[in-house]
Amino acid sequence: MFNLKNILRPNIASLTPYSSAREDFKGEADIFLDANENAIGSAITTHVLNRYPDPLQLKVKDKLSKIKNVTPANIFLGNGSDEAIDILIRAFCNPGKDNIIVLPPTYGMYEVAAKINDIAVKAINLADDLQLNLSGINAAIDSNTKLIFVCTPNNPTGGIISKTDIEKLLNSFNGIVVVDEAYIDFADAESMLKDINKYPNLVILQTFSKAWGLAGLRVGMAFSNAELISIMNKIKAPYNVGELVQQLTLKAIENIGKVNEMIDVLKKERVILIDKLKGFSFVKDILPSQANFILVKTTCPTELYDFLISNNVVVRNRSTLPLCEGGLRITIGTPDENKKLVELIQIFKEIYSK
Repeated sequence: MFNLKNILRPNIASLTPYSSAREDFKGEADIFLDANENAIGSAITTHVLNRYPDPLQLKVKDKLSKIKNVTPANIFLGNGSDEAIDILIRAFCNPGKDNIIVLPPTYGMYEVAAKINDIAVKAINLADDLQLNLSGINAAIDSNTKLIFVCTPNNPTGGIISKTDIEKLLNSFNGIVVVDEAYIDFADAESMLKDINKYPNLVILQTFSKAWGLAGLRVGMAFSNAELISIMNKIKAPYNVGELVQQLTLKAIENIGKVNEMIDVLKKERVILIDKLKGFSFVKDILPSQANFILVKTTCPTELYDFLISNNVVVRNRSTLPLCEGGLRITIGTPDENKKLVELIQIFKEIYSK
């Protein structure tokens, strides 16, 4: 049976976190002389940036909690989802001893973050139907397996992983299952957010980088039970999300109508682009996608990739990854960008067929 304290690293359990000036005093005041800030001002005069930001981003979490239907205590905000991934590994995995499980093809940062922290990585490929290989995962789990990362919608395939299978992992695994929902806003499937208090070993990752169009701000979200989130807050850098970033994120949350409009456009463009690309004889398959990208399997991935690059159009060559043979991952662009892409592929067809 899962018990958070059983897998938490002892040094983290006993850690007294750094106490910042803004955490020691949380109220309102006229004069702040406690944090060694520049009281005169800052080099940028359009915003008040000479004061440290709220270390727990409480205003952002309060507004975010209302659209996510969770409490602020269930939310961690970080410098992209990558910070949350790194913190989870550092919290629960002992260097040189423990391991995590990743499920290729998948997001590469899980493995990178683990290796940076000297954590072994066990890779269990998805099954041929791009669903979880539960028997393979269960066989790989040992007493030192602390985290399993499940990306859904999956990057780079775009498909949804069966919630029933994820729940089987949650019920049987005595470690933490991290469900990365970076692309969930583009999906017809529901988020597992409502299950964070049902499963004590569930962590959900989401981001403002994709549907929200805020990749340049670097704001990632993690959702879990309050006890686990408090551990993440214990480890993070004191001021990990800057003041200006918090202000802009608040404005974005107030403009969720615009976000929904962009999602609708991209989902419609996804359908149109898939339809257009199906007409090319060298396109073998286009995997069903619930994300803002598609994985297009071709007979000539390298040649097509190089041709597009030579014409200043950049896609991602994923053809060397398991189950992605011949695959180019193509982000859904604007209508004009998608039209230009198809026109270039038509030109490539004429050259390639000669």
